[in-house]
Amino acid sequence: MTSVRSVAVFCGSKIGANPAWAEAAQDLGAGLARAGIRLVYGGGHIGLMGEIADAVLAAGGKVLGVIPQFLTRFEVAHTGLNDLVVTDSMHSRKQLMFEQSDAFVMMPGGVGTFDETIEVITWRQLKLHDKPILIANIAGSADAFVALIDDAIANEFMVPENRQLFEVLDNVPAVLARLAELDTDNAQSADKL
Repeated sequence: MTSVRSVAVFCGSKIGANPAWAEAAQDLGAGLARAGIRLVYGGGHIGLMGEIADAVLAAGGKVLGVIPQFLTRFEVAHTGLNDLVVTDSMHSRKQLMFEQSDAFVMMPGGVGTFDETIEVITWRQLKLHDKPILIANIAGSADAFVALIDDAIANEFMVPENRQLFEVLDNVPAVLARLAELDTDNAQSADKL
């Protein structure tokens, strides 16, 4: 078992309405860099994605951006990263982000953030991996997401044990503290995804 060395963060390509979300992205980025944890993310320079990447870089940390080719045409790729991989599809982007990460963190975001988070939760439910999934509920940003999962459990579309597939944490210090505690095995592959 090894400690978390690389974490995929799913977050918005927009800043959002609450200034606390951008501040949290900056704090998480700086905290990851201080902890020596590489950021793996969607490769954009805009929104919360850009905020977290810039904060990691400003604090001397490492960043791997993974972006599909079609998004580079919209000029949203971050050109100042340590590493930027351009993939041929959204699915290959997700596979590479999975392979390169020891754990996952959901920050505030929209449907893309929900999609990525639900997919890694689903993969864990199917026992395709056992990597930790942390939901950062910054200023209540994940309340509706968690309520959706709880509703699916209450209506017997999911079993109660599925609520253990992820952890909900209320702030960035709690996320960083949990990442520091985790042991993980990065030997899992994306072959079955």
